[in-house]
Amino acid sequence: GRRARGSEAWPDLQAIAARLAKEISRLKAEWPGRPVIVSPFHYVSQYANIYVIDELRALLGIESMAVVSGVPRNIYGDDDAQIPGVKVLYTFGDGDVERNRLGLRVARALKRHGVAVLFSDVPPFAFQRFPMQTVDVSMFGRNARVHNGVFRLGAPLDAMLLPFYLRFENGRFDAELLSPLSLAAADAPQQLAQHIETALVGNYSSWLPAGHPSMYAFASVK
Repeated sequence: GRRARGSEAWPDLQAIAARLAKEISRLKAEWPGRPVIVSPFHYVSQYANIYVIDELRALLGIESMAVVSGVPRNIYGDDDAQIPGVKVLYTFGDGDVERNRLGLRVARALKRHGVAVLFSDVPPFAFQRFPMQTVDVSMFGRNARVHNGVFRLGAPLDAMLLPFYLRFENGRFDAELLSPLSLAAADAPQQLAQHIETALVGNYSSWLPAGHPSMYAFASVK
């Protein structure tokens, strides 16, 4: 859209970005010095999420917002050219060099800007190409596992996690902002699992991995 028309404006998504910016400002005022990891859940479209993140970046006055992504680079053209304000930190790379330095790059981004983006609701099967690092939780009364990357990265920095997910109904975007949580808390994984439960119950028909046989109940061991 930006290439074809020179600009692209989505008021619904811009309003969601404004809500996120307001909540981040509140968190930083209440807990000065604590970084915030914004966590879009995987509904609707990753590109709609990135549009929101780019708008959020501008509202926060950040020149380049770091986003951890497992999506292959440059699928729809040159990522750097299309989203110059979003610094994508890929979970893979030539010789896995990028992936091995990922934690350090995220930590630097959080210390520099106080905000970064990571999709914390990724089901374990999505990382099956690599050795798994998961944490046990309970979901819907059954044993389950979620990827522990966000806790491994965020807990040492005493970061807060701000999850949200987009809705798209009747041609309009909306968003559900979930309660922020402390990634250093002992029960942080279970809090995240409860947020995922809430989102799945309310929005299962729009969940991109809906129906995948493994969901959160299975993951290969490290």
